[in-house]
Amino acid sequence: MTDLANAYQYCETNTREQARNFYYGIRLLTPDKRNAMSALYAFARRVDDVGDSKESNENKLIQLKSLRSQVETIENDSVSQDDLVLLALNDAVKKFSIPTGALTEIIAGCEQDCNKTEYDTIAELSKYCQYVAGSVGRLSLAVFSPNPSEKAFELANTLGIALQLTNILRDIVEDRDQMNRIYIPKEDLDRFGIKSDVTGPLDKLAELVRFEVNRAREYYAVGFLLLDHLDFRSGACVRSMAGIYLKILNKIDRDPLSVFAKRTSLSTSEKVLVAAKSLMGVRP
Repeated sequence: MTDLANAYQYCETNTREQARNFYYGIRLLTPDKRNAMSALYAFARRVDDVGDSKESNENKLIQLKSLRSQVETIENDSVSQDDLVLLALNDAVKKFSIPTGALTEIIAGCEQDCNKTEYDTIAELSKYCQYVAGSVGRLSLAVFSPNPSEKAFELANTLGIALQLTNILRDIVEDRDQMNRIYIPKEDLDRFGIKSDVTGPLDKLAELVRFEVNRAREYYAVGFLLLDHLDFRSGACVRSMAGIYLKILNKIDRDPLSVFAKRTSLSTSEKVLVAAKSLMGVRP
């Protein structure tokens, strides 16, 4: 096996083991696109691991600066042959003209997590979501479609934000208790009379969660227009990945207080069904 083939296999194994929701979608792609998406995930995971570590913010920022340097080695085509993730990603960037600026946006979002623990407005939160998830949407689009239009990039960005808003709802307690981060905008907390630590009367908490669910749905409604810009297999991938997250959002809507008790998830059979319907062309 060549070094490059080994690098892609490493990235795909990493994706399969650590990102089940994501992998259900990319397994529907052609091998070359699946390889590229696995490389993108492996690098994004590298960034996330820094952000979610227990190290001090100072140390995290040092590591994130190093990751920025790794992106520069891709831009200069001077990656280390010993780094399997960068080796695969460097090939994918060249093969699909992936915008490396979006890679640095993922890092910028993680840097923001080190410096900011709460958000006043949805405008502030949307900018953060664009860094950490909209950027992933734009990176993915480069793999899915040759020479995508500006409109397609805009829609991919919007769909990425929708997925991140779903993540925020799903992980309210984990983010608050383990990472000391509150992503629900303060203006929304104030609207429903909820304290800054996202505690308050149960009926008001339920209203807050449903309000955020409806906002996320608005992003999904626009983001799903991206499907009109994709070939069938790429569309199937998006239908699967986004469909799984939308199903999680719908679960939260049915029982909004559940997010304060446990992490909302889907069973394997539910994910398989979403993926199967996606391959049949059924929209979420």
